[in-house]
Amino acid sequence: MTAMEERDLQDITAWLIRQGLAGVPETMLLQGFCDRCRALGVPVDRAVVLIDTLHPVHEGDAFFWRSDGQEREPTQYGRTDRGEAAANWRRTAFFKLLEEGGEDLRVRLDGDVVPDLFLLEDFAAEGQTDYLACVHRFAQGADRPAAGAIGEMDCVYSHWTTERPGGFADGDLAALRRLVPPLALAVKATALGRVAANLAEVYLGNDAARRVLSGRIERGVPERIGAVLWFSDLRGYTTISDTAPPEAIIPLLNDYADAVVTAIHEASGDVLKLIGDAVLAVFHGDDAADGCRRALRAEAAMRAKVADLNARRAAAGEPVTGVYLGLHLGEVLYGNIGSQYRLDFTVVGPAVNEVARIASMCRSVDRALLVSQDFRAATPVPECETLVSVGRFALRGVGRAQELFTLDPALG
Repeated sequence: MTAMEERDLQDITAWLIRQGLAGVPETMLLQGFCDRCRALGVPVDRAVVLIDTLHPVHEGDAFFWRSDGQEREPTQYGRTDRGEAAANWRRTAFFKLLEEGGEDLRVRLDGDVVPDLFLLEDFAAEGQTDYLACVHRFAQGADRPAAGAIGEMDCVYSHWTTERPGGFADGDLAALRRLVPPLALAVKATALGRVAANLAEVYLGNDAARRVLSGRIERGVPERIGAVLWFSDLRGYTTISDTAPPEAIIPLLNDYADAVVTAIHEASGDVLKLIGDAVLAVFHGDDAADGCRRALRAEAAMRAKVADLNARRAAAGEPVTGVYLGLHLGEVLYGNIGSQYRLDFTVVGPAVNEVARIASMCRSVDRALLVSQDFRAATPVPECETLVSVGRFALRGVGRAQELFTLDPALG
């Protein structure tokens, strides 16, 4: 390489370091990297970067670039350890590199015979003449676990093709081998930030995750807020868990939790806790009427989802149930509560105890929904007109009797 070429490579490396430190999205990283490579004279025409992640549904993320501007949107890919996806994965150059070792594999695509690796025949048919696959591990050697790995997120995969006649020149390959590792490091830096955000949202809820990631992690300094409170649990869950096969309990909990949690999220609520079969959620906002309206909208959506779910489960011969729900309005303490070794970002206060007691009254009065008098008083017209009294009750552990309301049975 000439001195000028070396300076160009150093400039791209420095740019990657700055972008990685800034947490630039992977799509922008890849586009900027490829543009700079082409300006340097490296004839990259297509590129894909993949990185596994830590997510309860998705295995990883894929990012695409094409010189003709026809690249795909970033995608999240599912599990590659079963079915057709597993068979395809075992035919990739990436799998070959993981099995046999090495950081890259170069395959010419302009010969008479293209190796039987996944997608290579398609690339050749589309006019690509050369292919370079790269695997950059977070640690080298099977006997040295990657300290930087999170679950299966232990390397960055990428492949690079060109349509130039004659393929990549030796200098092109040398430049890619020099530059792709710092790109992989920048991608890892950005991906780790996204993993942290995803995990925080999955385990804490959207609003609590946002607060924690913004630095609200000091123990014992909760915020006093007014909120609409949701507490729900499953009807007859104890009986079901005692009679159903143990292997059927987790799918049942997952099915009904999905219906409840999805409905809450669709109404811009935040789920704070899953306690066995129970769900504690809040609807934030300065406008109590809006919070009550959103909670009732979530309740209606949940009932529809549970009805559809019950139809599917009954058709499959699986146990079905329903959801008891209590709604309340009150002031709570919201923040980090717990020990120095284990904190919980949640809500506490008398109103939280009350909403749980209100939900437990559903069994006594045989109603799927009960709301407090405070909730009903804050609910705007016309929604409040659908709520009718079921009587006044002394709630266990609550100092004052409460008039409770439910949806008017006449409304169906």
